[in-house]
Amino acid sequence: MERGGCVYIMTNKGRSVLYIGVTSDLRSRIYEHQHHKYPSSFTARYNLECCIYYEFFSDIEEAIQREKQLKGWSRSKKNDLISSVNPTWKDLWIEIETW
Repeated sequence: MERGGCVYIMTNKGRSVLYIGVTSDLRSRIYEHQHHKYPSSFTARYNLECCIYYEFFSDIEEAIQREKQLKGWSRSKKNDLISSVNPTWKDLWIEIETW
């Protein structure tokens, strides 16, 4: 049985640093980032606690491929993608946590 996945983008309060990740459980993963479950991780070091973008896929392999694609993009292209669905770059946690 195949399992779905999600690509997501995290940022800090100043919106100056981006992190792109992939997971099969978005709510749990975002919670881990927010609470610095892994204190030496990139997201913990740079206080990346705001989820500003996500995409769902029916297959985790598709999500992994999309993550690789996004990581290869320029910062400008990533900014444009985020702004196309979240123009104010608001933290999407409130909608994610209520699923």
